[in-house]
Amino acid sequence: MKAKVTAHDVARLAEVSQSAVSRAFTPGASVAPDTRERIHTAARQLGYRPNAIARSLITRRSRIIGLVMSYLENQFYPVVIERLCQALQQDGYHVLLFISETEDADNVLKDILQYQVDGIVMASTTLSSALANDCIHAGIPVVLFNRVAQIGTLGGYSTSSVTSQNRDGGRLVGELLAGNGHRRIAWLAGAENASTSREREAGLCDALSAAGLQLHARGVGHYDFAEARRAVLAMFRDPASRPDALFCANDHMAIAALETLRTELGMRVPHDVSVVGFDNVPQAAWPSFDLTTVQQNVEQMVDATRTLLFQQIGGEVMARSVAVPCVLVERGTVRASGVARRPIQNETHETPETT
Repeated sequence: MKAKVTAHDVARLAEVSQSAVSRAFTPGASVAPDTRERIHTAARQLGYRPNAIARSLITRRSRIIGLVMSYLENQFYPVVIERLCQALQQDGYHVLLFISETEDADNVLKDILQYQVDGIVMASTTLSSALANDCIHAGIPVVLFNRVAQIGTLGGYSTSSVTSQNRDGGRLVGELLAGNGHRRIAWLAGAENASTSREREAGLCDALSAAGLQLHARGVGHYDFAEARRAVLAMFRDPASRPDALFCANDHMAIAALETLRTELGMRVPHDVSVVGFDNVPQAAWPSFDLTTVQQNVEQMVDATRTLLFQQIGGEVMARSVAVPCVLVERGTVRASGVARRPIQNETHETPETT
C-alpha cells in the first residue's frame, strides 16, 4: 500500500516550513503568492490533499456552517440555499444542511452541536431559550434568516436576525389594492407564530386603515399548498360575500390560491379577484401565473447573514437585527389602475438587539 503523503512531505519538496504548507491551504491565511504557488505545485506532484478534520483539531475551527430549514417545498428556500452556499464557499466555508419537520428546530440543533460547527443559520425555523443558551455556552453564533425571535421566547437571549422590511412590503400591497378600488380585501396568513406573516399582515392592515378599510376575510394557510387551498375555499365559499382581492403571505400559497380560484371555483383572475404573493420566486414570473408579488432581495439578505456570522465568529457578541428593503413587482394578477403610490424606503434598516 502506498504511504500517505503528509504536509511534511510537501514542505520538504517545496523547501518551506510545515506551517507554511498549512497556511497555503487555509482560506484567508497570510502567505506570499510565489510561496503559495510553490507549495501547491509540490502538493500536485505528490498527490497531497489537506486533511480538513486534522486542521480543525489544530485551529479549533471546522469551517462548517450549519443550515437549518423547514418548508423546503416553498420555492423561495431552494434559491436561498444556493445563494448562501455559494457565498460561504467563496469564504472557505461549507454548509451542512439539516431539515426540521417543524418550526421548532430544537431536536435538529442537538444533532448540529455534535458536529462542532462554527455558526448556525436558521431559516423558517426558531429555537427555544434552552437551546439558545446551549449555543451561547458553546460559543456558536446563531443568525435567524427570514425570521425574528418572538419577544420573551428566548429567555432574555438576543439572537441576530436578517429579514426583509416585511411590514413595509405588506403596506405596499395594501396601498396597491385599495388604490385600485378593491374594497373586500382578504389575507391568507402563513404560520400564526411566524414573524414574517405577522409583520406582513400588520403592514396590510396599516394601509387598509389609512384608506378607511378593514380586512374583509382572513384565513391561515400554514405556508402549505394543501392548507392554503382549503383556506381559500373557505373564504370564497359564499358567492355573495367573496373577497375581491387576496394577499397571501408568500408566493407558494399564492400559487395554490390561483390554482384553486381558477380551476375549482371558476373565477377569473384578475377580473373577478386580484391575487398578490410575497417573495417573487422564479415561478411567479412564469406566464401561467404572472403573479404580482413583493420581491425579497435574496442577495442582500445573504450578504447581511454572512456579515453577522463572521463578525460573531470573530468575537463580536452584540446581536443585531437587519431589515433589507423589498419592492413591489406588478404583473397580471391585479387589476391595473395607474394610481400613484408612496414608494418604499430604499435603505436597509439595522438595529441592535437588546435583552
